[in-house]
Amino acid sequence: MATMQGAFFDGSGRMEVRELPKPETGTGDVIVRVRSVGVCGSDLQMNVDKTEPDQLPAGHEVAGEIVEVGEGVDSALMGQPVAVEIIGHGRACATCWYCRQGQFIQCRAQAPSWGGGFAEYIRRKAIGCYDVGDLSWEQAALVEPLAVSIHGVRRGQMQGGEVVAVLGSGNIGLTSIVAAKGLGAGRVIATARYEQQADMARLLGADEVHSDSGPDFLDALHEATDGRGADMTIETVGGHQSATAAQAVEVTRKQGRIVIVGGFRRPFEFDFLTPMLREQAIVFSSCYSVLDGRHDYELAIDMIAAGGTGIEKMVTHRYTLEDIQSAFETAYDKNSGSVKVQIHQN
Repeated sequence: MATMQGAFFDGSGRMEVRELPKPETGTGDVIVRVRSVGVCGSDLQMNVDKTEPDQLPAGHEVAGEIVEVGEGVDSALMGQPVAVEIIGHGRACATCWYCRQGQFIQCRAQAPSWGGGFAEYIRRKAIGCYDVGDLSWEQAALVEPLAVSIHGVRRGQMQGGEVVAVLGSGNIGLTSIVAAKGLGAGRVIATARYEQQADMARLLGADEVHSDSGPDFLDALHEATDGRGADMTIETVGGHQSATAAQAVEVTRKQGRIVIVGGFRRPFEFDFLTPMLREQAIVFSSCYSVLDGRHDYELAIDMIAAGGTGIEKMVTHRYTLEDIQSAFETAYDKNSGSVKVQIHQN
């Protein structure tokens, strides 16, 4: 049996690289040689929450090249550089009601995960692989987080010229700035906790960046909107806190929209009366799908390929698979100056 190297969380705080069987294709599947994969904030958070070792490698911000095709897959795909939508479309049955609506993340008959991109190879359905053309491997592995944010902006039905507030300038906050700007926001005002995040937010198009505490952020939104507040707010923080959910209500105008992209990891009390009286719409956004006839991955690839986003500047640190523990340590430690950490393989 052919084998490969993959990285696993060991259940006690560390990532370890070890051998595992190389995946084999099934009908409709491809094998992708992983060339780049990002370390997502959710990877960090899930490792904190886990108490048992991984049974399969994680990693969902995946780009690589197709090196094997299964039965029923066009052999012309061999060698194609792709961004792999591994969570939804890459596992979707393609026949259930949700899949027929293009909502692959909600598929009722998903295939097994087969493992993620912290490995030399990954198996997924060919339909979940999106041609990235001439994008660099750094750019290609940013398609996934940008698609998450494009999905959030589209779920929030942002209109051109609107003032958008982005809570948090972590990876998804930064890609939300890129997405909002790329889809026509008039002004984007963001919060950031760390200096490198604030600098990157400005570099990627935020018109203003303020501390996540204190009055300056709300004051800036009021100044930009004649005192109304943001037309749409994108909450990207989530985690084990609830302050940003309340902040989203505070900074959004009456009859404005709040898009929750951040994954809140524990229940909390929430005052629904205030947003109800303000007639604010609260929309939850998870991953990506087809909206208005196009998948969020397609829009993300087009946006990056068009140039001008500068999104590849997010990648501040690159490591090999063998050094993935150092990659995770760097991503955890914001004093390292890290923004986006990626794993690259030749």
